[in-house]
Amino acid sequence: MQIVQQTKQAMRLGLLAPGDRLPTAREVVGMTAINPNTVHKAYRELEHEGLVESRRGAGTFVTRSLSRPETSGDSALRTGLLQWLRRAHAAGVGRDDVAALFTDLIADYDALPAEGHTADSREGPTPCETDIEEV
Repeated sequence: MQIVQQTKQAMRLGLLAPGDRLPTAREVVGMTAINPNTVHKAYRELEHEGLVESRRGAGTFVTRSLSRPETSGDSALRTGLLQWLRRAHAAGVGRDDVAALFTDLIADYDALPAEGHTADSREGPTPCETDIEEV
């Protein structure tokens, strides 16, 4: 599952794009010491989901993107999160505390305002507009 999740994350972040070749099972095994059958199973799962395609003798290739413009390296959303992380770091909030906070918020993700309700339509500042002590 970790291979599948890490591959999907790389696709969402634009690190893997359609046409990119995934490392061979042998290469993954050499880098991680994971059982080759586990790697093959992960690649089959990605293929079943329509994210990659195995080409006999050529390798496994990404067939579609999970990347969104909102999460690209220069998006306003990513920039805002980076600014928030810098403020958290400056305030002494550690990596584990940030991860716990995000994990807690992600658990409540479905309760967020529906589409069409932007941060500007809610009362009060957004987390990126608030000092870390107030968050």
